[in-house]
Amino acid sequence: MQQELDLFRRIADRLLTEEAREGVVKPIPAGELWNSLNLSLEADGLSESDFETLLTQVVLSTPRTATHKFFNQLFGGRTPKATLGDLLAVMLNNSMYTYKVAGPQVGVEKAIIKEIIKIIGYPNTADGTIASGGSMSNLIAMLMARDKKDPRARFEGNRKPLVAYTSAASHYSIAKNAAFLGIGRDYVRNIATDATGKMDPEDLVSQIEADKATGLAPFFINGTAGTTVLGVFDPIEPLADIAQAHGLWLHIDGAYCGSVIFSKKYKHLVDGVHRADSFNLNAHKMMGTPLTCSIIVTQHKKHLADSLSNEAEYLYQTDGDDFNLGKTSLQCGRRNDALKFWSLWKAIGTKGLEAMVDRQFALAETAVNYIRSNPDYTLYSDLPSISICFNYKDIPAKTLCTALYEEGELMVGFGSFEADTFVRMVTINAGNDHEHIHAFFKTLEDFVAKHQDRLKESVSV
Repeated sequence: MQQELDLFRRIADRLLTEEAREGVVKPIPAGELWNSLNLSLEADGLSESDFETLLTQVVLSTPRTATHKFFNQLFGGRTPKATLGDLLAVMLNNSMYTYKVAGPQVGVEKAIIKEIIKIIGYPNTADGTIASGGSMSNLIAMLMARDKKDPRARFEGNRKPLVAYTSAASHYSIAKNAAFLGIGRDYVRNIATDATGKMDPEDLVSQIEADKATGLAPFFINGTAGTTVLGVFDPIEPLADIAQAHGLWLHIDGAYCGSVIFSKKYKHLVDGVHRADSFNLNAHKMMGTPLTCSIIVTQHKKHLADSLSNEAEYLYQTDGDDFNLGKTSLQCGRRNDALKFWSLWKAIGTKGLEAMVDRQFALAETAVNYIRSNPDYTLYSDLPSISICFNYKDIPAKTLCTALYEEGELMVGFGSFEADTFVRMVTINAGNDHEHIHAFFKTLEDFVAKHQDRLKESVSV
């Protein structure tokens, strides 16, 4: 193993050097991939030197999400202490379903869940689990909600025409999960949003009452803390009032921006979260841990256990249920996604997490101020949000973002809201400085000036 660790260090050092020198990597076109790299698997293995050469090529050709020029996804950067924790988790290779095979790592996961429960104001009887991502956390929330509405569903299958409600601007996993659970995509109501992208409580009530009048069974409301495109926060208190009045499960999907709970300055954006039946956040987003680490907590420990547990004598042979995490997990075999977040949190403390959140909003403010000061830009989003949506001159967002990507200049995506399509820059990398935000705009502007004819041709075509 020492030989492989030495190789890892050499490749990692090369990657860090190239990241600092080039920023994002110029992509290999998909149609040229198989001819560019020897990825096919063969009967004979490579020599050590050929293996190192090829593996280095593959690593250096991969999109670089940790650089100061990556603004594309709802994650970015590389937090050293969290990366250390993840590397150690790989070395330990524990599965998290029983205390017998995970030992102290069970305590690591439970400590994270316990503190999040405390921070958001849930009772100390609450519980939670770590899932592979926000989509799976939302699936767990919908599963608990379904089983609360119809406790026999987990034995007999869905017996009622259940209906779920979510913002038209929410994550696509709600509809996908409805299909998984046998509820059906057609029974997910996309509630209208206001001009800022927040769910409209009046439209929600109207939809619920209309469904009840036709004999359907509403069971679940999904609110969002950080919508995928605009990064806005649904009004939780009104949603909680509606859920309580109609006996529905309220889940707050904070996968993107739920980490505002760590900030005194921005925690008000999720006021009322303590009233939600469940809540999740992704530490691999605002907290910068390596992918993936999604934490879901619920006030109802009983429903978590009822929906996710199943007896297996061959597996659960020692210790109590509280220490056998497979009893409250969607998966059986499950990698240790807790150690990386725990390592970060333990190293910098809750105050350090707060500083990370505050920094991302400060970077967003820098970007917004720059856009407002330049007449060549049009702003489509507003603070507080870490999704900065804009257009530059008259260049379509898709055309500009694609050209920047293909030339290896910047990685930034585009999105749409109502009739507008725009560049969506996310300031989620707390490792960035304000100078990196200004450098982003300078790179974009210099690129447009250099490639004006090409961009105009793309528009005309």
